[in-house]
Amino acid sequence: MMSLRHAPTQDLDSRPWDGPTRHYDIFKEGAIALVIVTVLVAALAAIFSSPDDKQLTFKSWAQSSPDSMYTTMVAELAGTSDTYNYGPPYNNNSEGLSVGPIAMQKWMGVTHPINASQDFVIKPLESQTMSADVKAAVDQWNAATPEQQTQWASNYDTALNDAAGANGDPAKVPTGDYGPTSVLAQAVVDMAKTGAYDGAIMQGQFFSTDQTKQMLLMGDGSYMDDIATTDNLQGNTWGMVNEAGSWPGQMWLAPFSFWYQLPAFNNTDPNNTFAQTLTDNADAIIFAIMMVVVLIFVFVPFIPGLRSVPKWIPVSRLVWKDYYREYGRR
Repeated sequence: MMSLRHAPTQDLDSRPWDGPTRHYDIFKEGAIALVIVTVLVAALAAIFSSPDDKQLTFKSWAQSSPDSMYTTMVAELAGTSDTYNYGPPYNNNSEGLSVGPIAMQKWMGVTHPINASQDFVIKPLESQTMSADVKAAVDQWNAATPEQQTQWASNYDTALNDAAGANGDPAKVPTGDYGPTSVLAQAVVDMAKTGAYDGAIMQGQFFSTDQTKQMLLMGDGSYMDDIATTDNLQGNTWGMVNEAGSWPGQMWLAPFSFWYQLPAFNNTDPNNTFAQTLTDNADAIIFAIMMVVVLIFVFVPFIPGLRSVPKWIPVSRLVWKDYYREYGRR
């Protein structure tokens, strides 16, 4: 019985070329391509580039939403802010993120220490010339014990955020044992309105490009969060892959952002302990998932079964159908 396959008479890579030839100047072609691409990139960037929004500053925060900044400063003094309770690498007030028994943040320890009340309130105020009442408030705070400081600020924080009382309005906070808390918080807001706070919070930093403190403090308040919601940058709206507004951004982060859309990483039920654990540690868990996915792709040639998928799904033979028709399988 005659085989339908034809054995190759000569290896393709050693067969001499007998087709037409022409002169080819690779440098000329490269230069032309570079010019065309440069013009296209410049034109498309001018037409379709994402908006260049103004940077967020503490001055703009204090001027546009002073009550929000005031409430945030009270939280820093009271120890109820996200930064205060973040844990490593900033402090030891929590265990930090973990994936099961693997507690990466805890193991690495505090490498970038931040004291919320001192770094965000007291030290910036001390770096400037203070009025008599503000200086007296700072001195009173520094002379008190940590327990007394926490008691003052916690009392005020509770009263300020009482939904049935002040509900975030400093003017409606009832009289109580608050120490210098209100004076300190208002002094920071007043300082920020002048623009002085933006520089004062960076004191003691060797690198001016280190924006860690600024980002943490912005994240503690509602100012940046509200703007992120307006600009469609929240996690539940695929914000990781968006530019400001509706503009598409870094789509290579889509595989990461996908996991944040799943209900398991967006738990709002405090009674569901397991789901809450997944949500609280979402960053670490999703990073671990993506590392496993990446490793699977890296080791595809070595994984039995998975490495045979191309053989079972012969897409390559469709692409090279002319070759297989002439020479068959070798």
